[in-house]
Amino acid sequence: MTPSLRRIWGLMYRHLALYRRSWPRLLELAYWPTLQMCIWGFTASFFSARLGAAGAGGLATTALATLLGGVLLWEIALRSQMGVAISFLEEIWSRNLGHVFVSPLRPWELVAALIAMSALRMAAGVLPAILLAWALYAFDLFAMGPVLILFALNLMAMGWWVSLGVVSLILRHGAGAEALAWSVLFGLTPLSAVFYPVSVLPAWLQPVSLALPSTHVFEGMRAVLNQGRIDWGHLAWATGLNLLWLLAASLLFARQFRVARTKGALLSIGE
Repeated sequence: MTPSLRRIWGLMYRHLALYRRSWPRLLELAYWPTLQMCIWGFTASFFSARLGAAGAGGLATTALATLLGGVLLWEIALRSQMGVAISFLEEIWSRNLGHVFVSPLRPWELVAALIAMSALRMAAGVLPAILLAWALYAFDLFAMGPVLILFALNLMAMGWWVSLGVVSLILRHGAGAEALAWSVLFGLTPLSAVFYPVSVLPAWLQPVSLALPSTHVFEGMRAVLNQGRIDWGHLAWATGLNLLWLLAASLLFARQFRVARTKGALLSIGE
């Protein structure tokens, strides 16, 4: 194992050890995705039953699949974003950030470790919700086929660049910006067309929505569920936008990290 990989694994192991010794932390990973699935699953079942009673059985099935698919895919983005942000906040809350960078750990290795932890946290949180959707509502997310991997990767990438932006703001503004770790991506939900097409939004807001990779993912998801086809155009837009936003967020993080290190904020942040 190379020195960089050892350092990345060392930071990952520090976070994994927290979960190994704390069952409440493990429970929390799956709690919110499962709760969201129950709430939206019951809501989707209610509307599906009403539509079925009105003789619109096909529409009822489509509505159920669209709502549950939207919930599960959006949880991938949310858990990915919060996985990076909360793992970083753990270092701040434990006053460990200064100690971490006394070691030879480099900023990109910190980011790599946080992203790896984010992927593990996301899987541990979303997979139980996917199984619950299958057990309670007979909805199989994997029925979308291999394109699901592309949807998930794009949503994970979006969660990562959003979290890098949040971490940059925390480095800049300190503890006062911690609440953004829970609120930023939730604030983008109305613009991401999770449960409805972009055409529902006001005309002046649609360009803003289309600037988000998640919008193209969910438009692509509806094309698969409703029409049985893969919209490669939306997938290409989602990938391109993610690369652009990821580059911008990485540059912002690098700049704020340099400023924080110069000002000594890595030692005092959170106080």
